[in-house]
Amino acid sequence: MTDPALYSCHTAKVGGYIIEGHVPASDIRRLLDDRPTLVGLAAPGMPQMSPGMLSIEPKGYDVLQFNAKLETSVYSSY
Repeated sequence: MTDPALYSCHTAKVGGYIIEGHVPASDIRRLLDDRPTLVGLAAPGMPQMSPGMLSIEPKGYDVLQFNAKLETSVYSSY
């Protein structure tokens, strides 16, 4: 990943997709079920109310999807 705006604390590769940061498991499952033409998902920064931080349930942040041109759009909002 080369766009610092998408950086977070953890990076994983799951099923051929890049997962950056505290992306909820439900979004990863949806991504793997739907198999869209994306590079991956990112929860930029370290959202305070993301799973693994101060909350079990995601609250108050967006998960972004990004393509090979690093164009982003909202994948899910919490």
